[in-house]
Amino acid sequence: MPVATLSELEFTQFQKLIYQLAGISLSPAKNALVSGRLAKRLTHYGLRSFGDYFKLLSSGQNDDELQVLVDLLTTNETYFFREPKHFDFLRDQVLSGHKPGQNFRVWSAACSSGEEAYSIAMVLADHLGDAPWEVVASDISTRVLDRARTGHYPMDRIDGISGEHLSRYCLKGINSQKNTLLVDKKLRSRVSFMQINLNQSLPALGVFDLVFLRNVMIYFDQETKRQIVQRMLPLLKPGGHFLIGHSESLNGIVDTLRPLAPAIYGKR
Repeated sequence: MPVATLSELEFTQFQKLIYQLAGISLSPAKNALVSGRLAKRLTHYGLRSFGDYFKLLSSGQNDDELQVLVDLLTTNETYFFREPKHFDFLRDQVLSGHKPGQNFRVWSAACSSGEEAYSIAMVLADHLGDAPWEVVASDISTRVLDRARTGHYPMDRIDGISGEHLSRYCLKGINSQKNTLLVDKKLRSRVSFMQINLNQSLPALGVFDLVFLRNVMIYFDQETKRQIVQRMLPLLKPGGHFLIGHSESLNGIVDTLRPLAPAIYGKR
């Protein structure tokens, strides 16, 4: 079967659909990316065109395939202790003022394959030990969440982890698991992973001392950013902290958060 090409009209259809499903804005420059990632689904179903695949998605009879589409068209670049100054802030500014015995909760709101959530957990374990604390980690992609729950990573993904954290919280693979590491079971038990679409009403999650929403808003337009942040703010405790990516900004989006440091905000 000849390789199908993605027409401008077909691209626009997928562009609108992923915006409706996930709030993600795809520029026309992403045509090749969309074509490349969705081509395997045409093969899977034996379809001749991207238009036929769009009809399948629009039929209302295959919600599972809509999730596959979201998984394929979301970008999941992450690594341990990314943007390390945020973890310094957590350790030196936030945890230093935390009262022992109070449950400390962090939401990693676009956790991808889990490296951010486990990085947070390592810092919390360092400073809070067996005291009550937890990390809630969410993403829209079921595919990356399945990987995150395992806590199992190739060794070439660990550059950001200190030697001390490696020895304390990670197990080195041997034999068939050589060149991999496994996050320690005790640490994994403090991190709960769940699928959440930030572009929809949020489930009952409780309130958090700290929210990480990093390196995901670059995929949203200004109005979608505003709606997502407004949806999340009631879940942040007064005096809590809201962290975004260093390439992102909340200018013109919210006025109830005050900037404290680059990409770090406090709730008034």
